Amino acid sequence: MVFEHKKIRRRTLALLSVLAVGVAGLAAPLTVAAQAKELHIGYQKAGSTLVLLKAHGTLEKRLQAQGITVKWAEFTAGPQLLEALNVGSVDFGYVGEAPPVFAQAAGANFVYTAYEIPTPAAEGLLVPKNSTIKSVAELKGKKIAFNKGSDVHWLVLALLKKAGLSYSDIQPIYLAPADARAAFERGAVDAWAVWDPFQSAAEKQIGARLLVSGVGAVSHHQFFLSARPYAEKNQAVLNIVMEELGKVGQWVREHNRDAAAELAPIQGLDIDVIETSLKNYAHVYKPIDAPVLAEQQRIADAFFAAKLIPVKLNVNDAVLK
Repeated sequence: MVFEHKKIRRRTLALLSVLAVGVAGLAAPLTVAAQAKELHIGYQKAGSTLVLLKAHGTLEKRLQAQGITVKWAEFTAGPQLLEALNVGSVDFGYVGEAPPVFAQAAGANFVYTAYEIPTPAAEGLLVPKNSTIKSVAELKGKKIAFNKGSDVHWLVLALLKKAGLSYSDIQPIYLAPADARAAFERGAVDAWAVWDPFQSAAEKQIGARLLVSGVGAVSHHQFFLSARPYAEKNQAVLNIVMEELGKVGQWVREHNRDAAAELAPIQGLDIDVIETSLKNYAHVYKPIDAPVLAEQQRIADAFFAAKLIPVKLNVNDAVLK
């Protein structure tokens, strides 16, 4: 029996984690005593409410009373954050709508925890200020830079379909935001799909022209995800996290300029850029529900149809039962 367990562990650590959680769940109720003593949160600088939650320290104060320490890890984008969540180095994180689809297709062991109401203006397709391109249809055969597996991957796919083009009609150039901006500035790509605050920064700093935003093409939901083993044993902790995030979101909505000023030195951007970016996000969060899962299913089906993921998914499999 021990030998068989070791074989399973070598083949898939994620499966062993699920089995271990199942046994623990049978042995004890979900009490504070059963909870983990550390909460590892993955965040991106563009995720302003998580950045502000970290800066304010209110979550640490609440969880310290329960003997729980909060540890933070920064990531450049959602796909990288989900890789860390899948291997167990992150318990909770905030990503766009496409990363969970790619992660689930790769076998990642996570669950949807909450989501931000639609913010389609917070991402878009940019072209250089002197570009002659006036429509998405004119991008046929052109090079479009974007972060592979991120929310703008879905934006590109949706915009192409709306314009009557297929994914094979363009040349995708997979680059993280910093590298994509460098390629965009030197003219190595014809367009760049990106989210805020990078979108607003490019428009204000280098005169990039917004060819089209996500409005009318995508919802651009943002998701809070949790590692399944953590969520199954620590729901009370996650509830506290979402309560504190809700408070930060309300503060940002009511104090937009103050929030931008606080974020400026952290995100390395001008206050005006960040303020514009903050206005493009809702900062309103809701528990996972059937309508948002239905939208995620449509996204997953579209990626599968375009042969961008290898398997057909049921997104409800990533929901805590």
